[in-house]
Amino acid sequence: MVGIVDYGVGNLFSLKSSFESIGQETVVSREPQVIMGADQVILPGVGAFEDAVRKLRETGMDKVVRDVAASGKPLMGICLGMQLLFEKSFEYGEHEGLGLIRGSIRPLAGAVDNRLKIPHMGWNRLEIVKKDCPIFRDMKDGEYVYFVHSYYGTDCDADTAAVTEYSIPVTAAVQRENVFGCQFHPEKSGTAGLKILRAFCTPG
Repeated sequence: MVGIVDYGVGNLFSLKSSFESIGQETVVSREPQVIMGADQVILPGVGAFEDAVRKLRETGMDKVVRDVAASGKPLMGICLGMQLLFEKSFEYGEHEGLGLIRGSIRPLAGAVDNRLKIPHMGWNRLEIVKKDCPIFRDMKDGEYVYFVHSYYGTDCDADTAAVTEYSIPVTAAVQRENVFGCQFHPEKSGTAGLKILRAFCTPG
């Protein structure tokens, strides 16, 4: 059973549909006991960091997500959900994150070639840098996944699992023990994304 954290921020339907397409039972919930009872947990997210982290705290799901990480169960943040795993974000100010991944979230603007569009939107190649990362066990370098973001993870080399090129190497995925994050959207990334979700759910 995959538990998808519902805290009022996230594209929950497409995530649920993707897991169901690979035969994984899912539950979308904001009940701590339901999320803690899941075998794997997804932290989704779209929108602004400050709003999302506030809603996490207001619903008490920040503690639940930390408890899931401490339990050793697989936990994956997707898009903004990945960014929330970091120590802090500099999106419109400075905001404290969950601190499960070392590093900070900073704007792509000013870091990438100013001729490139922001948000970074569309299909980009993955370069897997942590070759033993479990969620990439069925992936090859160069497979394409789908991004939509204006901020990215920095100062996180020790936890970086994959990057993509956008005039600079942009953090595409992170891993710290049982905690994973994807800046891209596996649920929108076709066959490649489904391989990642399947690997996340099935120990190999």
